[in-house]
Amino acid sequence: MKIAAVQAIPYAIPYRTPLHFASGAVHVADHVLIKITTDDGVVGWADAPPRPYTYGETQKSIVAVVQDVFAPELIGLSVFDREKAQAVMARTIHNECAKGAVDIAMWDCMGQILGQPVSTLLGGYTDHMRVSHMLGFKPAQELLDLALGFREQYGITTFKLKTGRHPVGLDVEAARVLREGLGPEVEIYMDANRGWSANQAAEVLRQIAELGLTFLEEPDDAREVLGRRRLVTQSAIPITADESAPNLGEAAREILTGGANMLAVKTARTGFTESAKVVAFAEAAGVDVYVGNQIDTQVGTVASVVFGAALAHTSRRAGELSNFRDMADDLLAEPLQIRDGAIAVPTVPGAGTQIDPEKLEKYRVD
Repeated sequence: MKIAAVQAIPYAIPYRTPLHFASGAVHVADHVLIKITTDDGVVGWADAPPRPYTYGETQKSIVAVVQDVFAPELIGLSVFDREKAQAVMARTIHNECAKGAVDIAMWDCMGQILGQPVSTLLGGYTDHMRVSHMLGFKPAQELLDLALGFREQYGITTFKLKTGRHPVGLDVEAARVLREGLGPEVEIYMDANRGWSANQAAEVLRQIAELGLTFLEEPDDAREVLGRRRLVTQSAIPITADESAPNLGEAAREILTGGANMLAVKTARTGFTESAKVVAFAEAAGVDVYVGNQIDTQVGTVASVVFGAALAHTSRRAGELSNFRDMADDLLAEPLQIRDGAIAVPTVPGAGTQIDPEKLEKYRVD
């Protein structure tokens, strides 16, 4: 049950449909696959998505920190020594996605050793997770056509609208077209990825007030402290912290100091261990959460499903679980299926992230 090897395998898979948003664009999933092998041959997998414009991590930096810094300290630990592993990785600042993937791979090993699905070990609340689909920068009518297609084909009835464009009227128009075309029963929310100032975000909120949007994620840079707190105080809908809350400590700071009143939880950056702590904090504070998306592959999406369905607090809202549909291919041996607007929780021991070796060989870049 001891960790015998920790590997970081870089790979690249193109997107058929690139996603554009205020802080960048993704054309290729140039991610890192984390593989942990125990001394008795159990293998755990997880995906680490570099987001240099958000967290400062690159594909090369994730490989380096995992193999050169984390691995020498983790080898020899039991895969059940989660808190010891957390303490080892905490000595290195930042590197959130690298840390999160190592933790998920350890949980995958644990589930296999115990013969239990990881979602059961984490809480086992439900057997599926409702799906929200992210819509990137496009003309309003194209966005509506995409949303209608995802509703028709997959039964998805929750959509995130990427915003933060200039002039702000582009995003106001997109929100209005989506609401008119999708009807009042579909949930729509916005994510500006820090693209506006606080004053611009306030103007958007004023103009969309009658559209019934449910919340606004990261409207401005959280370092715009007074403006952000004014937004939270005055907004009729919750203001969500995402990039400004990449770990437990910063999530607590944003909530307790009035920088947000809702939280995005992403297993890709806080793994399962720290994500559970973030959710516990939010639940105690009476703050809603939802499972966000790092523009995940199917491997990363499985982790989000496993975690989101495990806890009552995360399962209340749809998770952002469908953007892997825009990828040209994937590494998962058993492809994910979206049916009736939901993804089923894997029932096999572990996290359900078995990798197709031929596809990994095809797409790895080391």
